[in-house]
This record gives sequence, C-alpha cells and structure tokens, in this order.
Amino acid sequence: MRVLHTADLHLGRQFMGLSLEEDHEVILRQILETLVVERADVLVIAGDVFDRASPPNSSIRQFNRFLKHVAEETEAAVVMISGNHDSGDRIEAMSVFSTASRVLVRGIADAVETPLVLRDEHGEIAFSALPFSYEYAAREVFGDESINAPSEVVAAQIAAARGQVPDGARWVVVAHAFVAGGAVGETERALTRVGGIETVPSDVFDGADYVALGHLHKPQEVGASHIRYSGAPLAFGFDEAGSEKSMTVVDLKAEGAEIRTVPFRPIRQVRSLTGAFSDLLEGTPSDDFIQAILTDEIPLIDPMKRLRATYPNACHLAYARQERARETKVLGNGRAAVTPIEMIGDFMTVVRGREPNATEVAIVAEKLHAAASGEEQT
Repeated sequence: MRVLHTADLHLGRQFMGLSLEEDHEVILRQILETLVVERADVLVIAGDVFDRASPPNSSIRQFNRFLKHVAEETEAAVVMISGNHDSGDRIEAMSVFSTASRVLVRGIADAVETPLVLRDEHGEIAFSALPFSYEYAAREVFGDESINAPSEVVAAQIAAARGQVPDGARWVVVAHAFVAGGAVGETERALTRVGGIETVPSDVFDGADYVALGHLHKPQEVGASHIRYSGAPLAFGFDEAGSEKSMTVVDLKAEGAEIRTVPFRPIRQVRSLTGAFSDLLEGTPSDDFIQAILTDEIPLIDPMKRLRATYPNACHLAYARQERARETKVLGNGRAAVTPIEMIGDFMTVVRGREPNATEVAIVAEKLHAAASGEEQT
C-alpha cells in the first residue's frame, strides 16, 4: 500500500505580511498531481491544515476545493488530523458527511480511537489518527487528572488506539507532536504552556510500522527511520532559506516500510541577500521573498522602497553592523537578545492580533535607523 504523507500546510498564513494564497494553490495542485502520478492509496495530512483557529474564508474554500478534487480525481483514502494551529472542532466537522470506508478525519481527542482499516495484498493496515490535544482537554477525555505534559497526552492516545488495532494488522499512526530529537526552526509554535516540557519520546510509538508526524517544518526522521516528519511544504522563515521542501511517499510492505521523498516546487523561494545597497539594486530582478542585509555603514533613505523596484517581495531589511552587534548580545539563558524591531513587532502582534505587514515593518525600521543615526551624530 502506498501512502502520501504531508503536513503543516498552514493555509491562510502570510509571509511577513505578504499573502501566500497563490503559493498554497500551487502546492495543493502538486499534492494532487503526486497522488495521481504515484497512484497513492492514502493521503495523510498530519495537522496544521490552517494557520489559525479562524482562518480566512478564502483559505477554507481553497482547501474544500482541494478535497473535492482528491475525491473526484483519485481513489485515495484521506486520513487527516488537527494540529495545534487548527480549531479541532472545525477539522472534526469535516468528518460529518465523509465516507467512512475512505476517510478518517479527527479534530478532537477521543477515549476510543477507532482506526480506518484498509487492506492490500499483504493483509490489513490500521490507520490511527491522533489529533492534537492540550493537557486540560485530554484530562477530561481520558478521565485522568495526572496528564500534565504532551508526552502523557500522546501516551494516552496511543494506548486508546493500540487496543483498537485488529490482530495481525500493520499499524500506521498519524500524530501532531514535538518528538524528542527533532530539529526545530524559528516558526513552530510551542505545544505546551510556559515552563512545560513539550517533547514526546519516540518510544511511545513502539509497535507502529510507520508514524506520520506533523508540527516540525523541516523534513526529518526522529528516533527511527519509520518515525518521520514530512515537513511544511513552504518556507515560513528566513532560517529556512535554501532548504528543500518535500512530500513523503511510504510503501508499506508485508514487513517494514520503504520511504522516499518527492520535492515541492514553490513558485517563490525564500532568500537572504547580503551586500552593498548599490550592488543589490543591480541584482537580477526576482519575485522571491527577500531579506536584505546591507553592508553599508551609514543608514540609507527609504532603502526598502527602492529595493522593491528590483525585488517586489522584499520584506525584511537590516544592516550587517546591527546583526554583528546582535550576535554579541546574549541573554543569560543563551538566547539571542531581542532587537528593538522584534520587540515592537511583538507588541503590535499582541495589541492588534496580527503580525505587522511589510510596509509597517519598513516604517518601523526606517524610524529606528533615523533615531540611531541622530544619536551617532550627537
């Protein structure tokens, strides 16, 4: 049986204030094309379908169109769970009119984790879909007040699911968690409250033939080759510049799984350019998301606006001398000091409920540069 594993679509997300709707449309089309070309039997989406609990209506319609195409143009079953960014109730609602023999959609944890059981030439395969759940909700579901960490939530879900797997069946687990040993980036949201331990040990999945994970945005295996994050299909931060995004194709054999990847082909890359302002202006025009690190020693007038003549999606600008200064400032816990522009951005996000867009970031940056220049002159 062939499984196509993807996760962390984050529909409705923006890249520093710039819409990703067109980028997501291309990615969804590539997932559909891969389902057809690979003749996949099952599509797994391991959480974070949307970027937030109340996504834009356009993103909901976009995903509904995608599911409609999957149903009409392929024979693939669909196994999908909610992630920590999703509304569990919204994802659960998608299961109401689904065909039980082909679809397993889970948005809310349940004390009875009934699997989707499919069959191939080697016998039965049980797919257990374990939606993301915070500790307080899991305590109520499982009637266990001792659940105080994500590892205990997942352990309770696994115990509930394991008891429903038919004797002799191979077992695929779909979960959304931070498994110990995983490489985290800058854009993943914490899965626990302040001060909690959010990692889950990989041995909690003992007995599974394949574990399809969501949450971490870098494609990677953790603990064992059959425990894998497919990663997010798009880069959401400049720390992911140059990284290749991919879907995971899993061939479930009579014993074990053969795993390979199919790369995504995004219409825009994430790139960081460093150099003198005049040199960057003379670079090759590009629609990529650009971070410009200027080596000029003197702040320039309206550099972002001028850069966008060459790079219309330039969305972050800094000076190399500021970056060097930032690297030398380290807090007691080893974390890099927060820059003024980051602090202002965090404040705006808290007050208004959204991140500042590219124009606002540019205005703040220019005001800070002007203030810094005035201080140097005095």
